Amino acid sequence: QSHLVESGGGLVQPGGSLRLSCVASGFALHNYAIAWFRRAPGKEREGVACAYFSDDTTYYADSVKGRFTISRDNAKNTAYLQMNSLKPEDTAVYYCAADPDDPMASETWTTHVYEYWGQGTQVTVSS
Repeated sequence: QSHLVESGGGLVQPGGSLRLSCVASGFALHNYAIAWFRRAPGKEREGVACAYFSDDTTYYADSVKGRFTISRDNAKNTAYLQMNSLKPEDTAVYYCAADPDDPMASETWTTHVYEYWGQGTQVTVSS
């Protein structure tokens, strides 16, 4: 069965760091675009970061640019989201998503339809 499994969420103080992991099973993640989304309480789902599979081009939401880094380890078939300098407004459920097609030039990575989704992991930034 093809699926994604997330881990790494938890409680962290403002200014702290977390690394989220997303392990793919049943397919080769290096052939998929990978993206991270988050949903904060009372807010719409927000795109956080994306990495295309064709050339590993990366994209970030303005709110996390310079603080978050998306990456993948092909040998481990795992994607990561390194989150530094965390802020209370980063509190959300974080989801990883993957799709065999990179977003088209005419669309945005945030609105692209992804085939696989993880179940989500809670990140809480609070003192």
